Amino acid sequence: MKLQTTYILALGLMTIGLTACKKDFLQRNPQTEITEGAFFQSPIDLETYSNGFYGQISASYSDINSDNISNYNADGEVDIMLRGSISSSNIGGWDKKDWENLRKINFMLDHIGQVKGDPVLIKHFVGIAKFFRANFYFEKIKKYHNVPWYGHVLSETDPDLYKGQDPRALVVDSVLSDLNYAVANIKDDSKTKAANTRVTKWAALALLSRFSLHEGTFRKYHDEIGLTGDYQRFLDAAVAASDKIMKEGGFTLVSTGNGALDYRSLFVSPSLATNKEMIMWADYNKELNVGNNSHTVLDYTWSLSRNLADTYLKKDGTPFTSTPGYNTKVYTEVFADRDPRMAETIINPGFRGASTIDEPYRIKPTLGGYNQIKFYPRDPALRLGWEMNYTGLPIFRYAEILLINAEAKAEKGNINQGDLDQTINLLRTRVQMPALTMSVALDPVLAAAYPNASGAVLLEIRRERRVETACEGFRFNDLMRWKCGNLFQDSQQGMYVPALGGLDVTGDGKPDIAILPSPDDESSIANIPAVERDKLSKYYLKDKTGKDQNFYLTNGTSGFIAFTRDRDQPRNFISPKYYYRPIPIGETVVNPQLKQVFGW
Repeated sequence: MKLQTTYILALGLMTIGLTACKKDFLQRNPQTEITEGAFFQSPIDLETYSNGFYGQISASYSDINSDNISNYNADGEVDIMLRGSISSSNIGGWDKKDWENLRKINFMLDHIGQVKGDPVLIKHFVGIAKFFRANFYFEKIKKYHNVPWYGHVLSETDPDLYKGQDPRALVVDSVLSDLNYAVANIKDDSKTKAANTRVTKWAALALLSRFSLHEGTFRKYHDEIGLTGDYQRFLDAAVAASDKIMKEGGFTLVSTGNGALDYRSLFVSPSLATNKEMIMWADYNKELNVGNNSHTVLDYTWSLSRNLADTYLKKDGTPFTSTPGYNTKVYTEVFADRDPRMAETIINPGFRGASTIDEPYRIKPTLGGYNQIKFYPRDPALRLGWEMNYTGLPIFRYAEILLINAEAKAEKGNINQGDLDQTINLLRTRVQMPALTMSVALDPVLAAAYPNASGAVLLEIRRERRVETACEGFRFNDLMRWKCGNLFQDSQQGMYVPALGGLDVTGDGKPDIAILPSPDDESSIANIPAVERDKLSKYYLKDKTGKDQNFYLTNGTSGFIAFTRDRDQPRNFISPKYYYRPIPIGETVVNPQLKQVFGW
């Protein structure tokens, strides 16, 4: 997320003269003309400085690296790892730039004692700093398991300068302490001009909810870290924090009776300032020359998976995968009578609004066919080019809080119908889907995917989380915390193709694209009238030299779109090793106290 104009002054104050050798990146002070003693004098100084922290938290609009993606035409870290090409000698991260954000936060906290003014306001900005420190360590814990905890800027003689990792339990409890302080001291600020584009009390509660659910479920399912006996208090914290938002925050789902359009509005609107679902959002504004790249979700380098598409329920609330012949339905059939969120997430027949609105969009089978449209700006005036899309993007939205509340209670084993009605069923009602009940039948497909989940209700909550938050960046971490990493190694597929030749993908009954054996063999479209044949977008399984293209059909001349890379270089998930990342070898040379974990 790009920084707002209001953040730039603070960034300048913090970054002038911050270059130095790697070994002292945790202890350097800003080398500027504004000395620390002269600058940190008032709450206004704290506000100016803390504005620079906002670049450390961003909105996400993709699920790259997860099983929600069929094909990604770039080198994602997880994909490379699963193909055996990641090691401590070639992975990035953990370097000076990586830890500089923490040093900036601690630098401010180290100088709070010299600030004069309203103590309530001072504590507010301390809470802001601790919010960002908690978020920094949350990301580190997810990636490395245990990391060194630094609560202050280190001097050259500090004995902790080259210490090893602290235990996960210590770091997690420190994060929890920071978040509890933030919740207790950050002001509501919900009625200010910049409402919900800044960190408020409710954003702190949202991060506390998200963090607590992650840690509670991670401890519950990951016995390798030795903390399975201490997970309940985190689920309790997730319930308490989400309950407080639900009861006192004044947030509500956008639900005007327009069903799918209400859901769409959360991701393609020019502003979310009046949206009561936004706990915190990122404002992209043409006048301020601050834009995003949300147009790249459509046909840029990835497409969504058949696995995700199959997860959406039918309109009557039954699983699509229980429908006879579901796995041979063609593209123009799979969207019929489905959860409306599916057609707001995956491009559907007749979709308009891409490069032209004069004719329906033609999908590209080279990525699988299930192109992402969630977050794609429909209004051409909002998508003007690279980093020139001007739609607001959610960072924390109320729907996530409802999902956290339901999941945490289900994981604790004490959820009831009233809980479902106040959480999951509000989400379903918005898009005019049937309610989830405590007597829901077990879906064998979900049970096979998540064998460690207990009961049909928890499985359906996981389904709901997947479809409601698809493409918002949650799926990877969800599978990691549920200890379902084996799903990453599955070769994801695209749409079903009944035979080589012309295919109708716009729903007008006429072929729009053709999948053919090679440029030298177009016999399968010979019977199509010439006027229609000339308009086809053609894709070939082999090039002129006979070499395989990037995709193939699972049955040779029919079947699901699959990808040659997955066939020729299969992915393999090694547990528990791949639930974590190695520390770059250069960092362990500089600091031998840092130790690799779980086989790295």
